[in-house]
Order: sequence, then C-alpha cells, then structure tokens
Amino acid sequence: MSVLLQMQDITKQFPGVLANDKVNFEVEKGEVHTLLGENGAGKSTLMNILYGLYQPTSGTIKLRGQKVEITSPKVAIDLGIGMVHQHFMLIPALTVVENVILGIKPERGSVLDLEGAAEKIVALGKKYNMNIDPWAKVWQLSVGQQQRLEIIKALYRGADLLILDEPTAVLTPQEVEELFVIMRQLTSEGHTVIFISHKLNEVMTISNRVTVLRAGRSVATVNTKDTNKEELARLMVGRDVFLRMDKKPCIPKEPVLQMEEVECLNNKGLKALKKLSLEVRAGEVLAIAGVDGNGQSELVDTITGLRKVTGGRILLNGKDVTNKAPREILEEKVAHIPEDRHKRGLVMNFSIKENIMLMNYYKEPYSKGIILDWNYIEDHSEELVQQFNVKCPNIEVKVKNLSGGNQQKVILGREIDREPRLLIAMHPTRGLDIGAMEYVHKRIIEERDRGAAVLLVSTELEEVLSLSDRIAVLYEGEIMGIVENNENVNIEELGLMMAGSKRLAS
Repeated sequence: MSVLLQMQDITKQFPGVLANDKVNFEVEKGEVHTLLGENGAGKSTLMNILYGLYQPTSGTIKLRGQKVEITSPKVAIDLGIGMVHQHFMLIPALTVVENVILGIKPERGSVLDLEGAAEKIVALGKKYNMNIDPWAKVWQLSVGQQQRLEIIKALYRGADLLILDEPTAVLTPQEVEELFVIMRQLTSEGHTVIFISHKLNEVMTISNRVTVLRAGRSVATVNTKDTNKEELARLMVGRDVFLRMDKKPCIPKEPVLQMEEVECLNNKGLKALKKLSLEVRAGEVLAIAGVDGNGQSELVDTITGLRKVTGGRILLNGKDVTNKAPREILEEKVAHIPEDRHKRGLVMNFSIKENIMLMNYYKEPYSKGIILDWNYIEDHSEELVQQFNVKCPNIEVKVKNLSGGNQQKVILGREIDREPRLLIAMHPTRGLDIGAMEYVHKRIIEERDRGAAVLLVSTELEEVLSLSDRIAVLYEGEIMGIVENNENVNIEELGLMMAGSKRLAS
C-alpha cells in the first residue's frame, strides 16, 4: 500500500489546553485506520484539523505526497476528504437530495438539477447497498439511514478519504454490521477510511491498523492482527485495565422495584411508556438496553418521581410510590446516578463537600435541627473522596473544576454512601475514559453483591453484557423481551429487539 496521508508534528493549542502535542499520524491508501483514545485524548481535534475546521498551531499535512494547507472544509472536500461527524450535519426539514447538494454550485447556470442529483444518489445507494429515497425528508429517516446519507453526501462530493467520528454510537448491532460491510466495500474499491472509536471490540473487527492517542500525543501505531484488546487498552490508559467484570454468580432475592403496566407521556405530550412491566430483585443487576431515545429517560423519571405516571403503578419494597414526591421516593432507600451529571447530578458552582451533603443535609448526622454540622460534613466528605479515589486538591474545590470522571465519582460516592436498596445507574460511564469506567463498574457490582437491586440503563452493549444478570430491551416505550445474561445470550436476538422485534416466548 502507498502512503496517502501524513500528519507530522501536529500541535493544537487552545487557551489553557494543549489538545494535540506533536502528533504524528500516517494513513495508507485503501485501509481502515482506527484513531483510538480516551475522551479528551485529542482524536476529534486532530480530525477537525484534517477537515479544515481547526487550523494547527504548528505541524504539516501531506496528502498524496504533497504538502497541503487545509484552511476550510471546502478545501478539504476539494482535496477528496469527507467527514461524517458524530452529531450529523443534516437539515431535518430538507429532503435527502437537498441536503446532498447543499452548497454545491449548479453545473448549468443558476438552475438546480434535482432530478439528476437524485439519480446519482440512487446509483450510489445501490452500489453500496445504502438505498435511501432521495425525496424523503431527513426527519423521516432512522438514525442509521441518516448516517448512510452522510456517507453518500461525502461520496457524492468526491471523497476518497472518509473520516467517521464515533459512527457506531447510535446504532443497533445489526446497523453496526451493515456499516462495517459498507466500510469494507469502500476500501476494497480504493477508498480509505479513518475510524474514530473507543470501542475495542469494533476496533479489532474492522481495522487494518490502529493509532493510539493518549493525553494529546500519539503513543503507538500497531497492526490490528498483531495486537489484542488488552494491549490497546493498556496503550490508551498507560496501565493494565480489566475490560470485563469478573463477578460472582447472581443470587437474586425478593423484588425491590416492581412496575406494573406503567404509562407516561414525554415532553411533547406523546406516550413515552406503553404498559411497561418489569421487576428488579435484590442482589441482581437488571440492564435496560436499547438505542437512546426509546423511553429510557422517561422510565427513570417515573421511578424517581420526576415525571407523572398516567397509568399503572410502581412499587418499592412492596409499597405503592406511584406519583410520590422525589424526596419520598429517595427516602425508600433509592439512589440515583442521573444521565446528565451536570443538570441533575451536581450543582456545578458548589464545592465537593456541598455536593456530597445534598441528599441528606436536612437530617442527622449532617445537621442538628436547622444547624448544619460542618465538622461532620467535612470529615465525611474527606472519607468519601479517599474511598472513591476522587482526584482533587481538596474538598473545597468547585466540582465544575473536576474532570468528568471525578465528577462522576463524587455522585457515585454520595449515592452509594446511602446504602441504597435500589441503585438506578443511568449511563453511569457516559463520557468517561476506560480507567474511570473500570472503577465505576467495580463499585456497581459491589453494590449488587451487598444485596442492592441495581437498575442499569445503558446504550453501550458491551457495558450491558459486562455488568448485567438480566437484560430487558426497550423500544419505543415497550419491553421487547427480557433475557438472562449468560454464555447463551444471543447478540443478534438483542439487536433485533433493539430494532423493534418482540422476543418470541421460549
């Protein structure tokens, strides 16, 4: 293979942040080359430089042996570089064909040839098995179809080097496999793909080579066939990482949470949960799997009293808590790790110690009557910071100044310290690096082994398979099926349920 791209000594300095530090990155024509690293390692910054969204502070880029200056995305497109961003750059109100030709000058005068463009889109779709109606509005497309549209848009504009930024984050397992088929076909025809990811299973499946970034620096480039997930994780983090939880068999006891035909509305007034029934037992982890936006947020909101139930009922420890106030529900020994730690988990301008006391400030030993016991609060906060390995100068520091992983540990410490009977963990590792993920997983399993019932909500199938004892798949507010997580668990069946197929009773 010949070298297509060379990025040499690329440095990008933002105010107070060195995002890329003399990064070297080389891609060969016709390969799938993964750019791997923890959150904040500098992957997206490097690719935004290649696509012309950022300008490097220093360093050079060579494409096909020639030095280039990519001053804008238009320059990148003209050089044959296309990028599919993690958050799609599409206009929902426009049609597929209108999105594809947006910004392209008409070939004949001032008249847009929509019919001709639609024919080209259909031809590209057939060639790569990405059939999309060119006249459909983007808002009518599924997430997987929108991603294919982004790829078609890049190919339509002549891209032969395609950057895919975390492309599998919002896809079902079947859609991931379909994407990989498309990627293999593209590279077999001479296209080159740069694949940004942190999912090691996918990296090993699809890549020819992997470049690992850590703390803004390129630490290694390896052939995928000569490495393994453990080595890649070690390169990402700088130490050995346990990728799968080694947990004892589950010994479930009495039901702690019971939901009986629960219904509720979403923020638009539409039905979000439809006669949903499930139970979580003491000593088990029940995971809710599914693509984001299928009722997960509403499910957790109804349990924690943050959203009104319009039908059915919710029992905690055998007691009906349907539509009770959040504090009443939390007093039933419920702990909640929310999906958005900034909006619902922490008060960002408060210190660590102030955030730790938020759940219990109104009762002993945190207060005596209306007087806060600051000596106890400070001593206990110091204990939790040590116990949960929160890296911080002191407990007086504002949580907004902590990293995402340490913010999550503050929430984890506060909630687990309450010794809950029910622990609700929603996307507990979202935005965390692999080292912090490992720690959070360990603490969740410790709670399950202590006898708590754990309701885990995650869109990461690897996380679901690693932590859960049972898996319930949620699709458009309905449970498609519940399966035991054992050696016989069928990933394909889970994927079909995530796409809306109900499980046949066994």
